[in-house]
Amino acid sequence: MCVMPHGGLHEGAHAMITALLRRLGQTVFVLFGISALVFCVFFATPGADPTARIAGRNASPQTMEKVRKEYGFDRPLPVQYATMMKKLFITRDLASYVDRGELVVPEIARAAPVTVSLVCGAALIWVVASIAMGTLAAAMKGTWVDRGLMMLGLIGISMPVFWLGQVANLITQSRYHDTWLFSWVPGLGYVPFTESPLGWFKALVIPWVVLAVMFIGIYSRVLRADLVALAGEDFMRTARAKGLSPTRVLLRHGLRTSMVTFVSLFGLDFAQLVGGGALLTEVVFGLPGVGRLTYQALTNLDLPLIMATVMYSAVFVVLANAVVDSVYLLLDPRVRDAR
Repeated sequence: MCVMPHGGLHEGAHAMITALLRRLGQTVFVLFGISALVFCVFFATPGADPTARIAGRNASPQTMEKVRKEYGFDRPLPVQYATMMKKLFITRDLASYVDRGELVVPEIARAAPVTVSLVCGAALIWVVASIAMGTLAAAMKGTWVDRGLMMLGLIGISMPVFWLGQVANLITQSRYHDTWLFSWVPGLGYVPFTESPLGWFKALVIPWVVLAVMFIGIYSRVLRADLVALAGEDFMRTARAKGLSPTRVLLRHGLRTSMVTFVSLFGLDFAQLVGGGALLTEVVFGLPGVGRLTYQALTNLDLPLIMATVMYSAVFVVLANAVVDSVYLLLDPRVRDAR
């Protein structure tokens, strides 16, 4: 039995710690850059000064000055930025400028489970459906099945989420709601899983499908193109020459290699949706998620809530990048060898 020397273990641990610290440093730098940019853009926007909105219409100069001093708007911008970051990440008592006294961190904590529930269900549907469609289309390249599946995918990509959601609501909530087919569909809104698992599922199953349709079209077409391109690679020809069945060659060798691109797309799309990118779906179906919260914050130019939602989204995107890099190592040995 081969035993790794103590020095080898030490070097491996040191390399892992160095990689983690590097990743942590990159994460902190990215979050700092995003937060500083959002903060500066807010104060560079005409009419964005929150003093007047907090003080109210026709407020006296004395009241305006009092509000400006109370909220620290009379301080230099770097001091205001540092104070906001402290309240957001350390004391966690950052309050909205629009809804005075409303803390933004608890608001996001209430909205996040809604968005996560929506995106996770939709992701499960689009991953399973797109892998099945893309693989079947590649296996039957050039046949009517291939053309039909890719046409369906193109139709899915072409339908905007807000339009498809409104059509789904028209069918399930209005026109055919009283029929046996859609009588089980509840009204628009969200039911927490802890309150009723069945109600949670019924409230989200239509939004899941609507959100997943576009991604099914994109991912199935990308996967099909990758599998067709890989069919002529040397390792695929070698596998076929060894007598492996076409199905096994496609699933074991082709699909695993194609998953590198698939996982890269999925990681970024999933993080972007969890971070608030499912805004249109949430608005159409009345789901009080992070996307809807971000839209309200932007409409009201509420900097604390904008900052909190943007940082929430940025954290998910940065973490998704780290996870995707790790999955690369498992799926593609060439990446692992290069490192």
